Amino acid sequence: MIVQVSHRLLLSGNDMICIKTDIPQEICDIDDELKAIYHSKDTVCIWVFKTREDRNRFMNETIGMLKDERQMHYEKDYS
Repeated sequence: MIVQVSHRLLLSGNDMICIKTDIPQEICDIDDELKAIYHSKDTVCIWVFKTREDRNRFMNETIGMLKDERQMHYEKDYS
């Protein structure tokens, strides 16, 4: 199921949301297992890791964090 984003979007689970945008080819060329992608109300963040293990550890360590907290954690532990 592809859902077109609207202000009155009601999701029931097992939905897919696509937001059309231009992603630079350099980002597309990076293996998906090395990227963590999060969003906030007005921002999409893509963190890139050296290994899949680093990416998975970051995902587990940052559960429940807000964007700024995740960014600080990445800069402290992965930069």
